[in-house]
Amino acid sequence: MAVEIERKFLVTGNAWKQGTATHFSQGYLNRDKNRTVRIRLAGNQAFITIKGISAGISRAEFEYEIPAADAVALLKLCDDPVIQKIRYVIIHNGFTWEVDEFLGENLGLVVAEIELSSEDQSFERPSWVGKEVTDDARYFNSNLASLPYNKWL
Repeated sequence: MAVEIERKFLVTGNAWKQGTATHFSQGYLNRDKNRTVRIRLAGNQAFITIKGISAGISRAEFEYEIPAADAVALLKLCDDPVIQKIRYVIIHNGFTWEVDEFLGENLGLVVAEIELSSEDQSFERPSWVGKEVTDDARYFNSNLASLPYNKWL
C-alpha cells in the first residue's frame, strides 16, 4: 500500500513562479470523508487516484495512469466544479515543492505542498512559503470542488 505524507502551505509573493508549469484539470467521482476518487488530467497525462482517510498528515494513496481520452470522459461525470490550476514544480534544498495556482472558481488561491518520507522529517521552507494549512480541510482539493475559494470571501 502506498502512503502519502504531505504538508500544505499558503504561498506569498511571486518568487515561486519558476520551474516546470503544467495545466491540471481534476474532478472527483467520490468525496466521502473516508475516501476520495479523483480524476486528473495533467498536461497530456491522466490518472485515477484513490485516497483514504487522513491519519495525521498521512493517508493511503493509490494512483494509476489512464488514457487521456478516458480522463476527459470521466471528468464529465465528476461533481462540479472541476478544479483548474497551474502546477509549478520547484526544487528547493533537495526537496520537491508543488505550487498550485488555482484558476476558475478558486482564482486567487496559491498553495504549496511538500511530500515527505516521514511525518517528522525536517525541511527548510523557501522564503515564499507562508502559513501552514495542512490541518485546514477547506484547502483540500476535494473540498475546493464543493466550496470553492471565491465563495469563502
